[in-house]
Parts: sequence; C-alpha cells; structure tokens
Amino acid sequence: MSEFFKAELKDKFLQYAAERDDYFETRLLYDEFLRPNYSLEYVEKLIKEIIDHDSDLLDIMSGNGIKIFMLSSTAYTTEFLEEGGFTNLYVQEEEKWDTFLEQLGSTRKLSPKEKENLGKTEKATYKRERILLFCLIGAVAVSFVFTLFSMLKPLFITEEYIGVREFETRIQKLESNNTDLKEQLDTIQKQLNKKDTVR
Repeated sequence: MSEFFKAELKDKFLQYAAERDDYFETRLLYDEFLRPNYSLEYVEKLIKEIIDHDSDLLDIMSGNGIKIFMLSSTAYTTEFLEEGGFTNLYVQEEEKWDTFLEQLGSTRKLSPKEKENLGKTEKATYKRERILLFCLIGAVAVSFVFTLFSMLKPLFITEEYIGVREFETRIQKLESNNTDLKEQLDTIQKQLNKKDTVR
C-alpha cells in the first residue's frame, strides 16, 4: 500500500470518527474501509500511527484485553481535517523532497573561463602523473636489467679460479724470473760501469 493511500485512509478514519458523536470499535473501521483485502491488525496499525503523530486526534479507550478497543473524535479532529489532514502532510513532504532533489540536480553551470582553467589544471595533473609513472617504470626496468645481468653473468663469463698450490708455484716462477732479471740487470750495469771507467 502506498504512503499516499495510507494518508487517505487515516483521513477517512478521522472523518468517520468526526461524523459520530459516540465511541465505536475499531472493527467498524475495518468493516467500513478495509474488509476483506486487509486485516483488522492493519487498521490498528494505522490508528497507532495516527496517535503517534498526535495523541489529541482521537480519544482512545482500552478494553477486552486490547489497548485500542473504542475510539472517538476530539475537538481537534475536525480542525486537523480542515487543515488538510494526513493527505496534506504527505503532499507537503513530497513537495519538500521534490524541491530538495531539484536543488541537488540543478548545479551551477561553469563559465567558459572556469571550464578553461579546469581543463588546464586537469592537464597539469595528468602531465605530472604521467612523468611520475614513466620515472617509476624506468626505475623498475633498470632494476630488472641489473637483476637479470647478475643472474645470467655466471652463464656467459666464467671466472678462473686457481688452487693454492698452483698459486704458490706461479709465485715462485715469478720470483725466480724476477731474480734472473735482476741478475741480468746487474751484469748489464757492471758492463756499463766498466765501459765508463775505460773511457
């Protein structure tokens, strides 16, 4: 059931109460307006909503173990109906929402200069982001190349390792060669000295 239909039903209940001068059972409202499509509990729910809105709209009597058993109008009931009742309240609420939604929907249009400035700031932001993205991609690429090189280097470049004994023999050979060279240098030096003294 729509909210507007509920508002109309509440107004009909109040109108029915205003036309009577005595107390009546809620079952009469059910028989008059909602039988057989709705239940008696629905009538009680609508009456509770009326009372929750304003407890002065209906005079309530309990009985037979039921909180809302008998109803009657009050002096305020007719006045409330003349002001439009629940239907008018519903329409006013809907108009408020419509106005609110219109205000949300109607945003201020930008001037051409504002649009141009907006475009420039967006372009500058995109340019800065693009530069940062390329720097990040470049750093990742360089890191990848160095990692790949360090992983593949042992496959292509073999380093020659020698044992301790071979190292010692090579050193001994170099020392003996060094000694031989010193001896040869000494002999050459002596020969040169002899020639100088002869002259």
